[in-house]
Amino acid sequence: MNRRPLVTVVILCVLLMIATPVFADGGEKSVNFGIWSLLPPLIAIILAFISKQVILSLLVGIFVGATMINGNIFYGFLRTLDEYIVGSVADSWNAGILIFTLTIGGMVGVISKMGGTHAIAEALAKKAKNAKSAQLVTWLMGIVVFFDDYANTLIVGPTMRPLTDKMKISREKLSYIVDSTAAPVAGMALISTWVGYELGLIKDAFDALGMNVNVYGIFLRSIPYRFYDLFALFMVFLIAVMMRDFGPMYKAEKRARLKGKLLADGATPMASTEVDTASLKEGIKLKVSNALVPILTLVVIGFIGLWYSGGGVEQPFTFEGIRTAFGDADASVALIWASVIASAIAIIMSISQRILTLGEAFEAWVDGAKSLVITAIILTLAWSLGTVTEGVGTANYLVQIVTDTLPIAMLPFLVFIISCIVAFATGTSWGTMAIMMPLAIPLAHAFTGGTVNGILLSTLGAVLTGSIFGDHCSPISDTTIMSSMASAADHIDHVKTQLPYAITTAAVAIILGYIPAGLGVNPFISIILGGFALIAIVRFIGKSTDTEELKKLEEGTNH
Repeated sequence: MNRRPLVTVVILCVLLMIATPVFADGGEKSVNFGIWSLLPPLIAIILAFISKQVILSLLVGIFVGATMINGNIFYGFLRTLDEYIVGSVADSWNAGILIFTLTIGGMVGVISKMGGTHAIAEALAKKAKNAKSAQLVTWLMGIVVFFDDYANTLIVGPTMRPLTDKMKISREKLSYIVDSTAAPVAGMALISTWVGYELGLIKDAFDALGMNVNVYGIFLRSIPYRFYDLFALFMVFLIAVMMRDFGPMYKAEKRARLKGKLLADGATPMASTEVDTASLKEGIKLKVSNALVPILTLVVIGFIGLWYSGGGVEQPFTFEGIRTAFGDADASVALIWASVIASAIAIIMSISQRILTLGEAFEAWVDGAKSLVITAIILTLAWSLGTVTEGVGTANYLVQIVTDTLPIAMLPFLVFIISCIVAFATGTSWGTMAIMMPLAIPLAHAFTGGTVNGILLSTLGAVLTGSIFGDHCSPISDTTIMSSMASAADHIDHVKTQLPYAITTAAVAIILGYIPAGLGVNPFISIILGGFALIAIVRFIGKSTDTEELKKLEEGTNH
């Protein structure tokens, strides 16, 4: 690797850090950094693309931000470690997600060791005869596991990876399908971990305006205005069913189909593949149930845990009661319960069938958990950078510079753009929603005179989907990182290949969705037109990734 760009950026970071006392007044954390607030996330993002070293990039970004806030390099270094990194791990939600991530990795390790993932791959291979059907099955699984984006990512990726590998589908494509179905599905699902969070933000925004509204009703009415989410799901379906790709993804798929290389040369997969490639014991009978039972246990206990942790016992057992319980649930705790119980079930099954001994089962669990340690590190650093960007006021600055003059027809479009930028810079969709909702809803309210109409609903949809788009594109996003990990893909390669698809989808959402919505166009008309636009883009810009057509093209090029 050419180290000159990396050295240049590091030297620039050092010079900027030396200059930060000019902007930080004696360590006061309320200083308004203005345009300098963009520095920490920009450095992390640029450095990640140049060096392909995500951990180093995140650390440098945190260090720069901490130095800006505290006024000198020495305190910046100390606060990087004790306040931001340790503080991120100490947060109960973050700690729960880390434990869940490692535990589900252990469960997958046991399932793989007793042949469960291989059995699923073989069973699905009978239905999925080619790369097209394998991608469609993966897309369908991404929609079925709708109740939480983390659980979606960590279930779909490892489960479908053996099948997509067998069908010579690149890891970049698998991570794209996983990433682009997880958050959009969870964000629009009628009952999910996202619903409670979104309802809380909507309620707070309207309460601040003194409006007593049916919050869940507004949530439901906003779904047709979730243009990016709807188009993202449709885009994945089109790419799979039409077997056409463009941009870096086409090169990745061509490489995988013709050469069988699932990863690019020099790629570093986010998760260890030792568990997947470990040789199975001789004489093991491959059973789908060895994977299906633990996974179903994870899903069922996840649902029950969400209901219970949200006070479901005290609520009436009705749709409204269940929805309320899910809205109040602590998802991180519920997912820990589910993953631990599912791990226990997997271990018991492996021992009872005499596939593994007790020692071998726990060794397989530990190996599976160890394969996700790097992900746990990166997640911690991503959260830490999010705290730093909040401290230097990155999001507030971005919002402030573009909301001075705002024509009503452009409100949904501009709110979507701002949400995209904030989410990309901070790497968090939920954080962006929390920042943008109290700003966007009052703006829409001021323009509409308090009426809950298309302008307000499309502005709400712009916040919720712009946050997801920026999150999809950002290399420092925790969900993007988890998608790379769950698919065992190189993280930067995942970002590079997904970016053109996300940008294309966002462009269609803007041109045929949010701009028309600002002009009062019915959202269903926008959805239909946007769908046709995506079909045309994939058909005329995309290139076929069918194996036979690629071989013919390759032969023609060689001749």
